[in-house]
Amino acid sequence: MIRKMKTPLVWFMAFILWTIAVKTVDVRPIGPMESRVGFAMLNQFIHNLTGNNMMLYTITDWLSIVPFAVCGLSGMMGLAQLIRRKSLAKVDRDIIALGVFYIIVIGAYALFEIVPINYRPVLIEGVLEVSYPSSTTMLVSCVMPTAVMQIRRRVGNLKIRKIAAAVIWAFTIFMVAGRIVSGVHWITDIIGGLLLSVSLV
Repeated sequence: MIRKMKTPLVWFMAFILWTIAVKTVDVRPIGPMESRVGFAMLNQFIHNLTGNNMMLYTITDWLSIVPFAVCGLSGMMGLAQLIRRKSLAKVDRDIIALGVFYIIVIGAYALFEIVPINYRPVLIEGVLEVSYPSSTTMLVSCVMPTAVMQIRRRVGNLKIRKIAAAVIWAFTIFMVAGRIVSGVHWITDIIGGLLLSVSLV
């Protein structure tokens, strides 16, 4: 058990160190309303390359319904097992683990809404919103890999498993790339979201 925890702990420590660096390295007021941003030179360079694409932002925002639907489907599977088997102890352990995992992900999201690290490089409807770590990146990168795990565990047909996994990974890559290209996050927000997601998954 301890050996299995080494890799996620290393990734989590990388996320902690990255977060500290974002708050301390090359911090300058380059954001809207002179909001201060770490790794200012890197973030400004990437943001100048991508510019803003609000249509892509809207598309990726709406598509974030997909991971929420995956969470809901897992919850319904657990509820169906609970009703049928009449005991929480008889619900599949991986379904219970998923429920706990999703609660942790939501907790991480809520924490960074309360403790702002960075603000977006653009105003959203005139409001300066927190942006670190990228919540969409974190949500997609946490939930979709667990969907692949569930498909591998529960779908017998190898061809269907491979096709489903390919579609899910393509969707995940599109969502993360879409958040970068849309210009609504600093690149450090995306990296932070990925580091936290890898450690949790």
